[in-house]
Amino acid sequence: MRISSSGGRSYALAANISLLFTEVDLLDRPAAAAAAGFEAVESWWPFNGPAPAASDVDAFVSAVEDAGVALTGMNLYAGDMPSGERGVLSDPSRVDEFATALRVAADVAGRTGCAGFNALYGQRIAGMDPDAQDRTATANLTRAVRVLGDLGGVVLIEPLSRGLNGAYPLESAADALAVVHRVREASGRDAIAFLFDTFHLANNGEDLSEVIRRYVVDIGHVQLADAPGRGEPGSGTIDFEAVLDGLSEAGYTGTVALEYAPTSTTETSLAMLSTVNPAMPR
Repeated sequence: MRISSSGGRSYALAANISLLFTEVDLLDRPAAAAAAGFEAVESWWPFNGPAPAASDVDAFVSAVEDAGVALTGMNLYAGDMPSGERGVLSDPSRVDEFATALRVAADVAGRTGCAGFNALYGQRIAGMDPDAQDRTATANLTRAVRVLGDLGGVVLIEPLSRGLNGAYPLESAADALAVVHRVREASGRDAIAFLFDTFHLANNGEDLSEVIRRYVVDIGHVQLADAPGRGEPGSGTIDFEAVLDGLSEAGYTGTVALEYAPTSTTETSLAMLSTVNPAMPR
C-alpha cells in the first residue's frame, strides 16, 4: 500500500499494528496487514514488561516473518502505557529497567532489520529536579543511540498531545529537536531523529507545513492520524494533501506509517482513505 503527493512522489505505508487490526490478536495482525496490502508494519512495545520471555520475543518475530512483512518500527519500552505511563528513560530510578528492555530491542533489531525505534521521553516526576531527569534521559538515549545505531537503527523522539499524556514535557517540534540535538552532541552519533506525528503536532497547534519546512532534515519518520480524535485521515481537519506535498517538496524520502485509531473497523477505515482525499492510498 502506498500514499502519493499531488506532485507524484509516492511513499510506501507501514501499518501500526498497535492501533490497526485490533479486531484480531496482536500476533495475527502482521498477517492481517499483509492481507490488506501492506508490506511493512510497526508496533508499540509488543511485550509485557521490560524483560519478556524468550518465547514471547520468538513468537512476535515469527509472526512478522511468517506474514512476509517488514518490521520497520517499534517503540522502546515505555512503562505501563494503559495505566498512563509514557516512557521510563528520564526516570533515574528506572535506568536498569530501560537497559534491560534496550537489550530486547537490540535482539529484535538484529533478527528483523527493524530500523526505527520510538523512545517516549517519560513524564515529569513530582518533586524531582527536571534537570536531573534530563540528564538521565540524555544518558539513556546516548546508550540507545550507540546500541541501536550499531545495528543500523535510528532512535526517534516525538512530542505528544498536551492534556492527554500527563506531565509529558515534549509538546512541540522544537521541544523534540532540542532533545535530538542534545543527544547527538553527547553521543557523537547521528542515529537519533525527530518523529513527525500529524495528530500530536496538530493537536498542539503546530503548523504542519511550517514544521516540515523548518525541520525536514531532522525528520526520521512520519506517522499519519487526523486531528482532533486521532482517527483515520479524513475523519478530522488535517489537510493531508498539503502534508504529503510539503514532505515531497522538501525532499523527504523516509518512512511513513498509518498510526490512527479507526473510527469503525480497520477494514472500513482503510476503504475510506482513497475517497476522502486525493493524496490518500490508491
